[in-house]
Formats: sequence, structure tokens, C-alpha cells
Amino acid sequence: MSRDIVVITAGLSQPSSTRLLADQLAGAVTAAVGGRGESVTVEVIELRELAGDLATTMTTGGLPTPAVAAAREHVSAADGIIAVTPVFATSYSGLFKMFVDVLDPDALNGMPVLVAATAGTARHSLMLDYAMRPLFTYLRAVVVPTGVFAATEDFGSAGLSDRIRRAAGEFAALVVAAPDAVAGFAQDVSPRRRSSGNELGAVTPFSELLAGHTGDQSPAA
Repeated sequence: MSRDIVVITAGLSQPSSTRLLADQLAGAVTAAVGGRGESVTVEVIELRELAGDLATTMTTGGLPTPAVAAAREHVSAADGIIAVTPVFATSYSGLFKMFVDVLDPDALNGMPVLVAATAGTARHSLMLDYAMRPLFTYLRAVVVPTGVFAATEDFGSAGLSDRIRRAAGEFAALVVAAPDAVAGFAQDVSPRRRSSGNELGAVTPFSELLAGHTGDQSPAA
């Protein structure tokens, strides 16, 4: 059986240390899932390439562009998510948060998620626990215990490689588990269905909802 893994990477430069970490994690996850007798298909969503579409989506009443709609479908249909962001102002980047904001609230129900981040200094390493982990927990995802933080000096070190392998192993165990076991639901409770949000009807712009409204609250004669 093949498992579909989506890698969300929010690096802004090219080449990017964020993308480098994302690729290392994807490779380790592929090996870990393969070690459990299953194959992996990896889809990378490079948020830098979606920046214009995300801005358009956010400023047009939430109506997704075709590129954003396709990304939302990939995310909600995945067997697991690897989310990697650079650290800006002690938290995830605005581009990363913008993408999360356009996801359907039910897109990640019970979804295994591996969180990771890059920064120029190790002083930001706790960001995984006070920013990334709460964000995905709020979205009802299942975040693996080991997050992977990489400062500039960590690349090429044995310590980073060990963290990547450990996180990949934990993530692989969740990905190949039965959905109910992953989500932690009781046997007699069905998990909430995931949704991309793309199947919803057209959204009426707020300006149209207000059109013709005079503000007069008096009853009609």
C-alpha cells in the first residue's frame, strides 16, 4: 500500500535551508515507512510559489484560486503532513500562517503531522512547542512527539540526523496505523470527516450582503 505524504515548506529563498530540512525529513520518512513494508508518495507544496495566490484568496472573501484549491485538496487527502517553516519574530512565518488560515477547519482531523523549523540561532528552538504544536493541536491534528529544529550550525551534524530519524520513525508509526488509532478515538466513536473546503457553495462577498442596507432599524409601515 502506498501512503501519500504532503510536505509543506515555507522557505522564501532558493536554495532554502527550510526546503533542505524538508527534503531530509521526507527522505527519512520514506525510509521509515518503507521499513514497515509500505511505499510513500511525496507531494511538496512550496508556499513561496503560492504567495500571490494566497494573498488573492485572503483578499477576495476566502474564494480559493485554482492553485490554492489544489493545495487544499492535497492536504486534506494526505495520510500525513510534514510542516516546515523558517522562524520569523520568534514564530512561524506569515506565509506559513496564511496557508494554514486558508485550510478548511476540518482539513486535518486526526492527521499525523511532523513539525519542523529552521533559524539562524538555536535560541528559537522552543518555537516548535509554543507556536507550531499548539497550532496543529487546535486543528485536531496528531503531532508526533519529536519536533525537528535546525539552526544554521546544525546542518551536517550527527545530532540533527538523529533527531530527523527519531521524528521520522514516530511519524511513520502513525501514518501506517489505522485511522481510528491515529486519531485516538474510542472504538464506538467515528472520527470527524476531513474536508478540503473546496466543495462548499459560493461565498457571498460581505459587500454584497450589505448592499442596499440603509441602517434604518425602524419597522416597515
